[in-house]
Amino acid sequence: MFVLGFPLLLIPFAIYNMIAFLTPGVGWTTPLATIHMMSGEDWVLTWEDLLLAFAILLLAVEMMKSTRFGTRSIVDHILAMALFIAMLVEFLLVRRAGTSTFFLLTMIGLVDVLVGFIVSIRSAQRGVEIETEKAA
Repeated sequence: MFVLGFPLLLIPFAIYNMIAFLTPGVGWTTPLATIHMMSGEDWVLTWEDLLLAFAILLLAVEMMKSTRFGTRSIVDHILAMALFIAMLVEFLLVRRAGTSTFFLLTMIGLVDVLVGFIVSIRSAQRGVEIETEKAA
């Protein structure tokens, strides 16, 4: 399974970079659609909203992937950390990445890294406790 060792948050990162560098005139706050709500309010959906919602959905998949055991899980954590570092460096050093949209994508990447390591550590602690109970 190819997708299991691939950091899915690379997809919104790549989409952001393609739009920011290949179509510099496109604004992230440009309305994509206006939805009339039952409350009478109009909800304006922007490209920024769509990209961040997509990234959050991928974060949920990444969190489920972090519960796996084995070498592939370690590689996945390393790739997630490398992606977060690349996003942080780009946010700090590249002018077109200095937006709130990219900042939120970077924070989603940070959450992916933290959750991955925390889940792995907690799972390892439970594995040790189970093994000690069996030996007793």
